[in-house]
Amino acid sequence: FLWGASTSAYQVEGASLEDGKGPSCQDVKVVPEGTSDLKVCADQYHRYKEDIALMAEMGFKTYRFSISWSRIIPEGTGAINPKGIEYYNNVIDECLKYGIEPLVTMFHFDMPAALDERGSWGNRDSIDWFLNFAKVMFENFGDRVKYWLTINEQMVISQMPNFQGIYINDKHEEKKVGWQSYHHMCIAHALVIKEYRKLHLNGFIGPVISYPTYYPASVKPEDVLTAKQVEDLKVFCLTDVHFYGKHPDYLIHYLEKHDLMFKMEEHDEELLKNAQPDFI
Repeated sequence: FLWGASTSAYQVEGASLEDGKGPSCQDVKVVPEGTSDLKVCADQYHRYKEDIALMAEMGFKTYRFSISWSRIIPEGTGAINPKGIEYYNNVIDECLKYGIEPLVTMFHFDMPAALDERGSWGNRDSIDWFLNFAKVMFENFGDRVKYWLTINEQMVISQMPNFQGIYINDKHEEKKVGWQSYHHMCIAHALVIKEYRKLHLNGFIGPVISYPTYYPASVKPEDVLTAKQVEDLKVFCLTDVHFYGKHPDYLIHYLEKHDLMFKMEEHDEELLKNAQPDFI
């Protein structure tokens, strides 16, 4: 049983463009008036030793943190930033020094801005982008990190495309892009799990889901059914594809009925298979 703290890179690190880091979608977004930007945050980039020492003092046994994609690969693809690798190596080693298990989230709402400009998760190439990023992480940190999380709260990204830097005025078209992104993330998640197992690394890997519970407005059958359908579309369609390796029929029927069905390529069903996670 692991008891500890959880953060995401863009919420705590600061140093948003220091030491070779490229901008993420979080760095270029318009911040509401009166809201702090992300240049400093909790300044964990410079104060991680103090932060981890405080976690140890509080008795934490794990620290879940995310790795900023654009700190590792500033343009999202291509050249690797050695300063970014060095920083996360230091964080991991500092955790282990105190007996704190590092629990790494691979993607937590911070697509590199350069990839946002290319369509983010709505672009099918995002599958390869993410797989390449995962390989870099496994190669550099897989010897010490035993617990990996692939994509944080995929349904949030799918149903709020502005989270991934996609802004569309047409609400129906926005939903279509969201579900297309959902499909690409499902494949990316599956391929990353397969890659992890191919490397025979000694650890565990799984998704992060957001799990709201929906209660019917009354005991009327139509209300009970509606609550179940909403829960299926917000939660269970994702856990089903992760565990069974295929999109459930109820999701396909819903998307086709509402003209929201994502495009699938011929081999997509095969890509989704045989990638059951170790945990959620």
